[in-house]
Amino acid sequence: MKMITINVDESVYRRFQDAATRRNRSASELIREAMAQYNEHSIRQATSIFDDKPALVGRVTAPLTMDDDILGEMLT
Repeated sequence: MKMITINVDESVYRRFQDAATRRNRSASELIREAMAQYNEHSIRQATSIFDDKPALVGRVTAPLTMDDDILGEMLT
């Protein structure tokens, strides 16, 4: 684990301390948890489209043939 030093508003830090006391945890734990959540939800990681699982969007209404051009359907 990397130790860091940050500057925060005193009122914000007091709120973390109060929340930590109510939860029987340390303010450091809550701040680490908040940073982990921010990292997971707000910082985009470089990923590939191939990393995502396919989405189930319904059933096939008609099978594709070699003559089908689905690009036109996707753009309408």
